[in-house]
Amino acid sequence: MAYHQEGSQCSTSSYDLAVPILLWGLIQRNRESGTDAKRGKGMNDNRDTKNIEPRSNTLSRRDLIKGVIVGGVAVSSASYLFRASTLLGQSARGTGERLVTINVNGQLRRADVMKQETLAWTLRHKLGLTGTKLGCDRAECGSCTVLVDDVPHYACSVLTHTVRDRKVLTIEGLASPEGKLHPVQQGVIDEQGFQCAFCMPGFIMASVGFLKTNPNPTRSELAFGISGNLCRCQDYDKILTALMRGAENMRRASNV
Repeated sequence: MAYHQEGSQCSTSSYDLAVPILLWGLIQRNRESGTDAKRGKGMNDNRDTKNIEPRSNTLSRRDLIKGVIVGGVAVSSASYLFRASTLLGQSARGTGERLVTINVNGQLRRADVMKQETLAWTLRHKLGLTGTKLGCDRAECGSCTVLVDDVPHYACSVLTHTVRDRKVLTIEGLASPEGKLHPVQQGVIDEQGFQCAFCMPGFIMASVGFLKTNPNPTRSELAFGISGNLCRCQDYDKILTALMRGAENMRRASNV
């Protein structure tokens, strides 16, 4: 029996009453069909209506089994339909609860985010910021690196709900509003530091985060600072040269 709670009232669903009625109707129909068959056989053989067996008022085991099977199917089908409608209602109610506001690249963006959803998935598929790449999707390659409060993070291992009150910066937010590239981005272009450039956004974001703490690093220090990022083309020497050029551009820009 299903109960729908509204305040302190409980009501019985209609299919709870329909199932016993349906079950009894099927049993009666099976009983009548059996009696009709016996009546027809007696008329054909003896041509005598007196030989027709009287209708039985007892319930045979076969009728009982048939009724139980049919009733079970009816109850299961009704339960499935009512459960599906309930789940759809809960899903519709839960959509509003998943709406979150995220500060991305200086703008407040709203998105429908599931509890288990990662920041990388939200950025790419909900906000359209596809500069954040998904490589390994298990916090190893660094292609999804973004800055959260100026600290590099793997976006594939950060849940979106955890950054609601924090500032997220992606590769799309590095350039100025006028379209001028960030000094590190310009250094990469000047030195042509990447081959396929799939991992480039992650390297740039990792280096920008590291240069905020150490603006004048040595080559080995910068190499250590971006060691959490991998390049599938293994062009590390050119990448490091380009990022060192970007660090130099940052120092020049800060002195102007």
